[in-house]
Amino acid sequence: MRVRGSVAMVTGGNRGFGLAIAKELQERQAAKVYVGVRNPAAFEEDGLLPVALDVTDPASVAAAAGQCGDVTLLVNNAGTGAAHPDGSLDPDLIQTTERVLDVNLYGTIRTTQALAPVIVDNGGGAIVNVLSDEAWYALPVLTGYAMTKSAEWSFTNALRVDLRPRGVEVLGLHGGFMDTDLVRDLDVAKSDPRDVAAAALDGLEQGKEEVMADEQARLVKRSLSTDDGYYLHPSVLG
Repeated sequence: MRVRGSVAMVTGGNRGFGLAIAKELQERQAAKVYVGVRNPAAFEEDGLLPVALDVTDPASVAAAAGQCGDVTLLVNNAGTGAAHPDGSLDPDLIQTTERVLDVNLYGTIRTTQALAPVIVDNGGGAIVNVLSDEAWYALPVLTGYAMTKSAEWSFTNALRVDLRPRGVEVLGLHGGFMDTDLVRDLDVAKSDPRDVAAAALDGLEQGKEEVMADEQARLVKRSLSTDDGYYLHPSVLG
């Protein structure tokens, strides 16, 4: 898909990776870039069009879709996470993961189901789902987040099969940690969100259906078919 001339919606576009990819879309001459934010009045970025959007609220999603009837490219970026001090045995794991599921998985489903028909009606286009290399492994402290990204990856794979014959490309973006607020307290190597945004849109324009945004993601993906997959002994924090 050509980014130039497209009309994009980026969920969770007020900061971090969402803002980085919204600006990259601008640089590549998208005709219009909507950014889904909770508080449009507080958003001030030249040329980007804020739209009130809470991906956990079906009414908000429906209203945003009604406001953005010219969209041809959806970037499902809105996401959150939670730390589990006791890992997979954390007694609060279910409770804390419910919110993460509602944003990362159900939020992606809500916005996709609202805007995919719009994209089809506009002659086709693309959907980019911002996933993670943690779809394929889990650090105990991020057990819930990893579970949601595994589920979101499965949804992305089903969505791709559904939408391909309708003229809508579906790209899954996998990467390691990015230098955003979500992981600012983790002492790990982090990619520049601008580099990941460029890699994602390069892949989209090249017709790719998955993009590994960094070497960490490529390492994890390569190991999946081996007898000693990375997910068995993850060492990203070691």
